[in-house]
Amino acid sequence: MRTKILIRTFFIIIVLIVMISGCGRRKQSITVAGSTAFQPFAEKLADQYMQIYPDAYITIQGGGSAVGIQSALSGAAQIGMADLVTLPEEAKALCSVIVARDGIAVIVNLKNQVNNLTSSQIREIYNGKIDNWKDVGGKDHPITVISREEGSGTRSSFESIIKNVSLTNNAIIQDSNGTVRETVVNDINTIGYISHGLVNDKIKPVLVNGIASTEEEIIKGRYALVRPIFFLTKETPKEKIKDFIDYILSKPGQETIKQNGLIPAK
Repeated sequence: MRTKILIRTFFIIIVLIVMISGCGRRKQSITVAGSTAFQPFAEKLADQYMQIYPDAYITIQGGGSAVGIQSALSGAAQIGMADLVTLPEEAKALCSVIVARDGIAVIVNLKNQVNNLTSSQIREIYNGKIDNWKDVGGKDHPITVISREEGSGTRSSFESIIKNVSLTNNAIIQDSNGTVRETVVNDINTIGYISHGLVNDKIKPVLVNGIASTEEEIIKGRYALVRPIFFLTKETPKEKIKDFIDYILSKPGQETIKQNGLIPAK
């Protein structure tokens, strides 16, 4: 009888240890929020990291760079993502690290015969002063302008680099790089801008000032529309947060970034 009690007690202790250790693992969860442009890449990196470290639980959320900054400031997310040329004043209270660089491709429909636009022409199109494709070498048809929502890091960076953009009231606003891309796929008369890493064979990136938005031209510094991807934390990263950021900056993490169309930070 005494032996049975001891065995039962032993198994109860083992179950408790497993439960406690399980609770410990759940406490090592990390929420990453912000840039929708970097979101799909962050998801891939998080999946890789969790395969290596199964005790880590990383949730990736979008919302835009403004959400990333505010989430890091408020503590709603342990890491905020922002794809901005320059961080705003409020973000200077955060710890920041550049984990990648990304070009912004100006895209048109595959059937559009326009292949090259100058920065000035892009500015005038988005300001509404050039409103017909024939004025930039295309067919005689009104231009449908596609832009991102306010708070988008891609929009902020695009407007910061192109300069003096007062977005036309006729612009169609989309809430992600993916929806911009799909709108351009489905309408021959549209123009939009998306992350270089999300360009596919269903749309055509135009040359900007005669330079293509390729990895080679971005690395050389010849392509103008380039912005860094920041990871932001409320405090100096430590424990699993530091480990995850370190993984992204490691050789395997940076290789994943490169293989998926972005430019490594290093």
